[in-house]
Amino acid sequence: MEELIQLRESIEKHDFVTALQIVDELDEMSVEAKFNKIFSYMVVLLLHLIKEEAEKRLTKSWKLSINNSVKQINRTNRRRKFGGYYAKKADLIEIIDDAFELALEGAAIEAFGGAYDQPELLNLIDVNGIKNKAISLLDY
Repeated sequence: MEELIQLRESIEKHDFVTALQIVDELDEMSVEAKFNKIFSYMVVLLLHLIKEEAEKRLTKSWKLSINNSVKQINRTNRRRKFGGYYAKKADLIEIIDDAFELALEGAAIEAFGGAYDQPELLNLIDVNGIKNKAISLLDY
């Protein structure tokens, strides 16, 4: 909120350089918030893809969670007014890489009733295959 007050003051003073710097900062904050939301849904998406791969099955609940995560990621990522996407393919790949460890941690707790720890679960899955599947489900 402080940024908006500073922006108004800068415009009123005709200090457009400062005003544009504040606009850039606000834009960066907005994009960062979108990336954080995408990250959160990506963890859920990956968690269920890991469980599907490890257990060689897909429950209705997991399928619903996968579909919801994909929809929310795509919805958050889409630029409504200007078209295109906030996160390009390279950004989404980076988010997937960042989210994978947290998703693996969750999957280790849930898959097979928690019978495998993270390293053991990692041996049961194709990490690159899961990451590729995740990226193939997304718009970018």
